[in-house]
Amino acid sequence: MADFLSRPWIKVYDAGLGASLEPYPPECLHVQLEQTAIKHADKVACITSGRVPVAGRLGAELTWSQINSASGQLAAALTELGVRKGDAVALILPNCVQFIVAFYAILKVGGVVAAINPTYPPDRMVHQVNDCGARVLICLTPFYSGFKRIQAQTKVERVIATRIREYLPRVVGLLFSLVREKKSGHYLGSLLAGDLWLQDLLRHGKDLAFQPPVIDAGHDVAIYQYTGGTTGVAKGAMATHRALVANTHTMQRWLGAAHLADERLLGAIPFFHVYGMVAVLAFAASSGGCIILVPNARDIDDVVDNIAVWRPTVFCGVPALFNAISLNPRVSSRAVDLGCFKACFSGSAPLAPSVKLRFEELSGAPLREGFGMSETPTATHGNPMSRPGKDQSIGVPFPDVECRIVSLDDERTELRVGEVGEMIIRSPNMMLGYLNLPDETAIALRDMHDGGPPWLFTGDIARMDAEGFFYIVDRKKDMALIGGFNVYPTTVEKVLASHPAVGEVGVTRMPHPQQDGVEVLLARLCCVRDKAPPRPSWCNFRASIWHRTRLRAGLHSWPNCQDGGGQNIAQRIAGGCEAEYCDCIGG
Repeated sequence: MADFLSRPWIKVYDAGLGASLEPYPPECLHVQLEQTAIKHADKVACITSGRVPVAGRLGAELTWSQINSASGQLAAALTELGVRKGDAVALILPNCVQFIVAFYAILKVGGVVAAINPTYPPDRMVHQVNDCGARVLICLTPFYSGFKRIQAQTKVERVIATRIREYLPRVVGLLFSLVREKKSGHYLGSLLAGDLWLQDLLRHGKDLAFQPPVIDAGHDVAIYQYTGGTTGVAKGAMATHRALVANTHTMQRWLGAAHLADERLLGAIPFFHVYGMVAVLAFAASSGGCIILVPNARDIDDVVDNIAVWRPTVFCGVPALFNAISLNPRVSSRAVDLGCFKACFSGSAPLAPSVKLRFEELSGAPLREGFGMSETPTATHGNPMSRPGKDQSIGVPFPDVECRIVSLDDERTELRVGEVGEMIIRSPNMMLGYLNLPDETAIALRDMHDGGPPWLFTGDIARMDAEGFFYIVDRKKDMALIGGFNVYPTTVEKVLASHPAVGEVGVTRMPHPQQDGVEVLLARLCCVRDKAPPRPSWCNFRASIWHRTRLRAGLHSWPNCQDGGGQNIAQRIAGGCEAEYCDCIGG
């Protein structure tokens, strides 16, 4: 019988992959950019584009040599501003040239990148900026005024601002400044005293001598990635250069392309998260590939437009994005051809089989689901590229990744194939711990006294099949106790998602509004236009009777819905049931 120690997953690896990829590249992450700037100096690093009347979509290109030079200039300027090795610099930037330049500039001075989601509320920004101790912050102009209102609550001494139009094609930038800059909140006439424009720093940096510090790739931290982690409190996962380089190298080998420098990556997932930061940005910078920059992936028409014009070949995304692209009228009618894609990866959420099938039919490219965490930036599992992926499986562990399922009651009891427990991981790309949180670190990283490094307790409830494919059942903290049984919201999601009318679904645990001490599950559905929603008979046919639970009715909208759906959940699932609750499936 297969077990975790025998690593049965190695047998399903694509040709050319073995149990180990060691030795991994020894250099720091920014050194890989410098190497690419020499090896592929004139290759296009990124394309920034926009649409103008009559002319259509126009693009501006920068080479890897130009990106490397700009990051070096900014590194020199940051050094003059007092940024030193180990200092955190905060970024509030979307996917744009400025993010790439700033990211590598911070690494070159030995600093730590603390990228912040621009959509976060002020209190969350204050927490993250203070936690990492950033004294310098770089932001896009729409976020400048908002941060200035909360700056006094932080340790930030200087804000560096930049305009999105600075790297747009000349005509696009001119039209943007005339027509949209003020209307869209991008206009900023002047900065407050002490703050600086990024372009001024780049010009100044040309005249400065820069002496890079000595950086230990295995011990010096490159990023603080803020995450809810395994216990729900926002905290900064500390990742070293070596961890990021190892995972970048692994993902390149997993893709298996012969000429990585010829690939075009669709840069739609945010760079402020490790998924986009590693799987797109670092992947391209270390291989010489080209990034098609998409600052706002919520604008699906713009995403589709970029696909139509620039023809990306590799796409790392999330299920909601693959679903939205597939349902876009220009794509579903095949007016826009997705045949440019060679390989696509999905992560961050369960990939519904219907979404996978529809996207693969439209693109002809394999869409493979994987798994990763901010604590293992960015991936530890994936479905092999050369064989059909297993539906609803996160795939198999990458080379050099150890993975086990242990009992929820006793962490030292390893479970057998098919049994459900907590997934624990040990890998080359594991975090050092959580910044300023030794107790939280001790909960997540535990010494199993097996002679090796600590294991990461993921908080994910999972199982492994006989071939070594893993399946996420749910988050440990989301498990609900209903009718005396453990019920997992993700299990409910997967069954609902298998209905052809369901495009997106989310199920969460909540207290029963009428019965103290009783839990129920709340489901949010986004149905495909013109398709009948699932009915109780369909749900119950697929239910194990001991897993049947109750879903609370009452959904009025969900932002990701492509049809603007707003039906009541009782109408969608129970066909207009008058009761507040309707029987549905839980397994």
